[in-house]
Amino acid sequence: MSQQFDVVVIGGGPGGYVAAIRAAQLGFSTACVDAFKNPEGKPSLGGTCLNVGCIPSKALLQSSENFHAIQHEFANHGITASSAKIDVAKMLERKNGIISKNAAGISFLFKKNKVANIHGLGTLKARQGEKWLIEVSDNGAVVDTLEATHVILATGSTPRQLPGVPTDNHMVLDNEGALALSAVPKRLGVIGAGVIGLEMGSVWKRLGAEVTILEAAPTFLAAADQQIAKEAFKALTKDTGLDIKLGVKIGEIKATKKHVTVNYELNGESHAVEFDKLIVSIGRVPNTAGLGADNVGLQLDERGFIAVDDHCHTNLPGIWAIGDVVRGPMLAHKASEEGVAVAERIAGQKPHVDFGVIPWVIYTSPEIAWVGKTEEQLKAEGIEYKKGTSGFGANGRALGMGHAQGTVKLLACAKTDRILGLHMIGPMVSELVSEGVVSMEFKAASEDLARIIHAHPSLSEVVHEAALAADKRALHG
Repeated sequence: MSQQFDVVVIGGGPGGYVAAIRAAQLGFSTACVDAFKNPEGKPSLGGTCLNVGCIPSKALLQSSENFHAIQHEFANHGITASSAKIDVAKMLERKNGIISKNAAGISFLFKKNKVANIHGLGTLKARQGEKWLIEVSDNGAVVDTLEATHVILATGSTPRQLPGVPTDNHMVLDNEGALALSAVPKRLGVIGAGVIGLEMGSVWKRLGAEVTILEAAPTFLAAADQQIAKEAFKALTKDTGLDIKLGVKIGEIKATKKHVTVNYELNGESHAVEFDKLIVSIGRVPNTAGLGADNVGLQLDERGFIAVDDHCHTNLPGIWAIGDVVRGPMLAHKASEEGVAVAERIAGQKPHVDFGVIPWVIYTSPEIAWVGKTEEQLKAEGIEYKKGTSGFGANGRALGMGHAQGTVKLLACAKTDRILGLHMIGPMVSELVSEGVVSMEFKAASEDLARIIHAHPSLSEVVHEAALAADKRALHG
């Protein structure tokens, strides 16, 4: 006998579990099917983001930054700490504890909101009248069957593989392996200078590894505003010490039990470099494996994503899809907002998700964050704009923190003064970027931001100063 639900969500990541909670809040009988297991083989909600992505990477970044600070920064504060050592096992234990706490928190939220928590791989089997039949399996054995009026697909993404280079998470690592290294490698190679490559490279560099990042693109952080990207490249190579090579053509990769040799071409010259470990971070692909798309005629696009309209509705009645498995940026917060929106659409509401006001963050040190259009995009689109910039170098709070490095850049329409983009590199800009998100969501002008009182001393004053500079009336620059 199948279990009956109004809504079944397949996938328990930041898109899926949030969608399930919102659907339950709206009065629907709801189940969430998730197949993720932790290294101990136990179910663990939260998807890639919580278990092997966003959350554990931030934990390790903080640990590595603390270790770097005690070695290189505390002396300026009059604090002497000799013979500092890193206990990698303890660091990983702390990271795993954070994961467990958050995963347990999601389980608690499911109980609180009466969401049925079902472990296993959810597969679409057939349409029966007005219901969809979903089979749940674990280790190849069917453990449950469900029927649902609406199905929300939130199966996320998986690491893109290099052809001919198997990821074993021992010598050749993806994001999961990069987060679980039991010791600091002497020589660490990274293929891909995206978010994962830069963050993981930064972690292990600060802990003592020699890190080389090989990037195929000729431009560093092409999606970011290039003024900010150039400053980031300088900071990450000169200060952090990452060896970042752009415009690289990767050749043969050979892995043994002790080393990984990468052959590559740069500026027409052939090179071979040997690493103790190699991280492959060349992007992610939508995860539709085992979903049963062929069983029910679910349409995928030419890149393998589930095809959806602007409301996240697929080609099938009552089936929706959100997050990494559909078009748009692969960001946890984008997935969550789509999940909320779909649950509300099922309830007959009219929510809206604005893709133009989604913040992007790279949690290196200094942090990099932006929202809206870059200066390059505005030029390409022929939009007349004005800009204001301000630096952290003279900011009292940044100086007190010992992190007075970075820039904030505001872009506004030359005709209407509406804010079109906010781009920044510096301390805690992952938090400061929200000022731009809120301003843009409310269609604010640069003058609005310039006339809002900002606390003194605070890092946010640099945002304020950039808004003033857009009108050529900066007070401290």
